[in-house]
Amino acid sequence: VQLVESGGGLVQAGGSLRLSCAASGRTLNNYHMGWFRQAPGKEREFVAAIRQTNDYTGYADSVKGRFTISRDNAKNTLYLQMNSLKPEDTAAYYCAADPTYYYSATYIQRSSQSYQYWGQGTLVTVSS
Repeated sequence: VQLVESGGGLVQAGGSLRLSCAASGRTLNNYHMGWFRQAPGKEREFVAAIRQTNDYTGYADSVKGRFTISRDNAKNTLYLQMNSLKPEDTAAYYCAADPTYYYSATYIQRSSQSYQYWGQGTLVTVSS
């Protein structure tokens, strides 16, 4: 599967952005999908993920209540709605696909090493 992110940009603190991740090659619903981010000088970190089939979601504590991950199967696109943005949300955001099916219905994969396919990233800058 090929992944292409879009929707990044410059926004003031408190504002909102919606990131998109368009997939081609295979249906997104076959994958455990995640969003990760990497700020300059920092390691890549988990942001959110959504399971295939039951659409169960999980979030990093730093974004819980502010970000929402979703998937439109008809458009084969993954989204990340980001509200109440903070300067510390500034980073390159990546979508990723993990082909593994985790049998626990509420398991969320937070390790980037498990995700096999990655987009090129989109930059989000939040000004104070």
